[in-house]
Amino acid sequence: MEFTALGEFSSLITDKLQSWLEQTIAHLPNFVVAILITIVFSILARVLSRMLRKGLHRALESRQIADLLASIFKAIVMCTGLFIALEFLGLSGTVTSLLAGAGIVGLAIGFAFQDMTENLIAGIAMGIRKPFELGDVVQAEGVFGNVRAINLRNTIVETFFGQIEVIPNKILFRNILTNYSTIGVRRLEIPVGISYGDDPAAAAKLLTDKMNECDFVVKKEETAVYVESFGDSSINMLVWFWIDYPGDTGFMVARHEAVILIKKTLEEADFLIPFPIRTLDFGAKGGEKLDSMLSSQKHPGEQKAETNDQSQESASKQTFSKEHATKADAPSSPSDGESQS
Repeated sequence: MEFTALGEFSSLITDKLQSWLEQTIAHLPNFVVAILITIVFSILARVLSRMLRKGLHRALESRQIADLLASIFKAIVMCTGLFIALEFLGLSGTVTSLLAGAGIVGLAIGFAFQDMTENLIAGIAMGIRKPFELGDVVQAEGVFGNVRAINLRNTIVETFFGQIEVIPNKILFRNILTNYSTIGVRRLEIPVGISYGDDPAAAAKLLTDKMNECDFVVKKEETAVYVESFGDSSINMLVWFWIDYPGDTGFMVARHEAVILIKKTLEEADFLIPFPIRTLDFGAKGGEKLDSMLSSQKHPGEQKAETNDQSQESASKQTFSKEHATKADAPSSPSDGESQS
């Protein structure tokens, strides 16, 4: 009885294995074709994406956008080959399940990496709009420097202090961005003050002519000096001029030379650059002079010594007066001749 059951079990396993083997042999051509299709589509995706990348690099200014589009095209071609291979194997239901699963996984990844997705979309939009290029001088969110690299997720900026700042693209896309390299020039503004006794019009004309003599000043017809306001101790003026930016003369060098030139020009023309003057009032209510205040606050020892000197001088005068009065009131003594007579 036991041998009969064992024989039936062995026969069942043998039949099952034989059935699987027959199905494998029957599907072997389709399996080989599926493998060949996958290999062909992989090679085709690589070759076509490379050709597309080269064409996009010539057609588009942004290499990042070109690389992204080429990568998307490559992935689409490979997925197409994979789905065709699965159809040859009779796994059409598997294809539908894979597509549904890919959609669910994509949504989950999108929610989990929301910031990364937002930076990626901002990088694509910036690659199309091109608000700046490599080497441009930009300022955004407190970062000021040269653009060193532009990626799909972030932009690398080297500041003028030598630090490397990595800025997410969504910050550059959302906020105000200043690109100083777009027009190639930059205006400098230098404040200066002259005395109320000087002529502002004459000073403005003198400074305008002197600034236009500098080699780094461009658009000389727009160089100007304007009177801004009345200050506490000076008439405040603004010196405006343009320089090439970025250019041979940097911003800091141009401002340095301009400040030195303005000071030298005003001094040679006998214009006074005043500094704040303060009037000090002493005493609780003010109006008290410094010498009177110092005299009233002499050292107690000095006041006591001066009082003693005055007392001694007064006593000496009184003693001298008493002695003089005594000598005047005393009777004169008889002479020797009268006493003998």
